[in-house]
Amino acid sequence: MPAPPAPTAYERHAPDPRLVERSLAPSRHAVFWLEDSHDVPAPTPLTASTRADLVVVGGGYLGLWTAVLAKRRDPGRHVVLLEAQRIGWAASGRNGGFCEASITHGEANGRARWPDEYDVLDRLGRQNLDAFEADVASWGLDCQWERTGVVHAAVEEHELDWLGPDRLDAAGVRALVDSPLFLGGRRVAGEAAMVHPARLAHELARVARELGVEVHEGSAVEALSRDASGRVRVETARATVLADRVVLATNVFPSLLRRARLMTVPVYDYVLMSEPLTPEQRASVGWAGREGLGDLANQFHYSRLTADDRILYGGYDAVYHFGGRLRARYEDRPESFTRLASHFFATFPQLEGLSFTHRWAGAIDTCTRFAAFYGLAHRDRVAYAAGFTGLGVGATRFAAEVLLDLLAHERNERTELEMVRRRPLPFPPEPAAAIGINLTRRSLDRADHRKGHRDPWLRVLDAAGLGFDS
Repeated sequence: MPAPPAPTAYERHAPDPRLVERSLAPSRHAVFWLEDSHDVPAPTPLTASTRADLVVVGGGYLGLWTAVLAKRRDPGRHVVLLEAQRIGWAASGRNGGFCEASITHGEANGRARWPDEYDVLDRLGRQNLDAFEADVASWGLDCQWERTGVVHAAVEEHELDWLGPDRLDAAGVRALVDSPLFLGGRRVAGEAAMVHPARLAHELARVARELGVEVHEGSAVEALSRDASGRVRVETARATVLADRVVLATNVFPSLLRRARLMTVPVYDYVLMSEPLTPEQRASVGWAGREGLGDLANQFHYSRLTADDRILYGGYDAVYHFGGRLRARYEDRPESFTRLASHFFATFPQLEGLSFTHRWAGAIDTCTRFAAFYGLAHRDRVAYAAGFTGLGVGATRFAAEVLLDLLAHERNERTELEMVRRRPLPFPPEPAAAIGINLTRRSLDRADHRKGHRDPWLRVLDAAGLGFDS
């Protein structure tokens, strides 16, 4: 008989459940970042039909970057941005704020899927992050930008080999961020920045308006069609925009294109935000470099400090609901928040007594290659991208450049990438999607309990090019 699964470090060092319960008692189901973003203008829905050179559907990062970069390329271009609810209210306003250089969801995923062009993708990702930083400075984006880099921490013995030859020992990583769980680590400097996610979205919207973009919130697009001239009719409940070109930046929400509706599934990710640390609590964890922090498990955790020294702590659970439905009730999942709080105090037992003020969740637009895909439709007048799988803060800026290139029929280094030219495999229809996704999640959990050993199901996915490795 196979050996029973071993408990993980988080389970071996689980705190008293009463401590967890007390820490969560003051928390509210609300998104800290959205509450902490100020001076947001009132929405101005689209009420009259109009024409535009470019319509952008979606007011998250991808849509906002597309709008501002389009105006940078051609200041005279008439750009209209339509958002169904409020700017940055979904994934763009509720993520962890890790702005990473990678446009391939990490080196391992990039090398596995595009080995012949990975060096180019790596260079383009670094250039994109540099350009992102330059835009923050030149446009004066008040988004709490800190180019801190990241720390990868091993919490299990078998994870130490995954750190590479330049790894830090336990003492070395604990000198950066002090946790008794950390057995080793690696600091990657310069390849990531921490941002305030909601403020970034609202600041990009500010710049868009200043550049002359018409930004209409509360203006859900219901359909696309072409008129006799070939232009695209973008229809909302109140009015229609006749556009020469359209970019669809709807992220996790059902695509307006039938061909793209099985390309992504929504996977819910859960997050806690602590109250601000006291100077003594902050000293007990160190963290002088304020890096982003993540562990190496398949079901991984991520954390970072805010400007006022709160700790955001998220990850681990990744929950898919049958049918790929998006529902507000999925966002308040007590068992996920309890598990996160338990893992938090296993990581930082010296912070016993700290409370959480906010708990929330968001849906991640997951695709089968875990990095964005691109496409054209309606005789190349409509461009779209999706599938960022949780690493879209930085990659959406790169994607916006790609979409504008595609609409302009430009052939350049970006548009010739295999990553851009080829789409990933779609997810199967239900019930196969739910069966496969939940089987994968269980197998990844077993691997974390069995020293990283991947079972036959994960090995099949790896062989088919569908495997996930954090």
